[in-house]
Amino acid sequence: MGFPLPFPSRITLVGAGPGDPELLTLKGLRAIKGADVILYDALVSEELLQYAPVGIPRIFVGKRCGAHAMGQEAINDLLVSSARQYGHAVRLKGGDPFVFGRGGEEWMAAAAAGIPLVVVPGVSSALAVPALAGIPLTHRGVSRGFWVLTATTKGHALPEDMERAAASGATVVILMGTRKIAQIGELFARHRAKGTPMALLQSGSLPASETTIGTVNDTLPLEQAASSGSQGILVIGEVVEVLGATAGAMEGLEAR
Repeated sequence: MGFPLPFPSRITLVGAGPGDPELLTLKGLRAIKGADVILYDALVSEELLQYAPVGIPRIFVGKRCGAHAMGQEAINDLLVSSARQYGHAVRLKGGDPFVFGRGGEEWMAAAAAGIPLVVVPGVSSALAVPALAGIPLTHRGVSRGFWVLTATTKGHALPEDMERAAASGATVVILMGTRKIAQIGELFARHRAKGTPMALLQSGSLPASETTIGTVNDTLPLEQAASSGSQGILVIGEVVEVLGATAGAMEGLEAR
């Protein structure tokens, strides 16, 4: 029989943001500093782990396309058991825990185990990466709203909502779609003007960030850029080029 923990078991789901460690929130930083154990993902900057208390367990449970350290059910079980064993378990997740992060499943696992859980929202890559690339998801007179979708589903087909998003005329942000760029372009070309811009944003918040722009009818530049294997986000809509002239002017000023 083990000794009782000095504090009750609890879990904090922390959104670590889109990769740049400086985009972590202050509340997220406070949670990391107060952790007794940390479970972190592949897309989380390991620089954030330096803020954890010295000597606590740091457990990698990362998942990337085609390569999972462990399945989601196993992560749920490990999260619960870690909270019971160590006390305060911090689940450090890329982006925001509830935006295609399966944070809801981890919340449900904690609730089923009777362990209190708190969510610290994170800066979602769906919002941050386009902004960093100079792409406003909404812009007066161009786009009044946007969709955020994933191209990866359990059945490996594009989600049904993507057809409705293409027909809507709104800006569309697509995560986990770099392997389906041509297919996505074909779908949008059936609903939108021939020259509708389409951008691939890779390593969006990091120094190695790259922006590649094509159209829904010409996705070859994006496909070639995606072949590097770097993670990316797709943005489709007129907003992709709305700040292009302004960005060019700003670069000219910086070069003086």
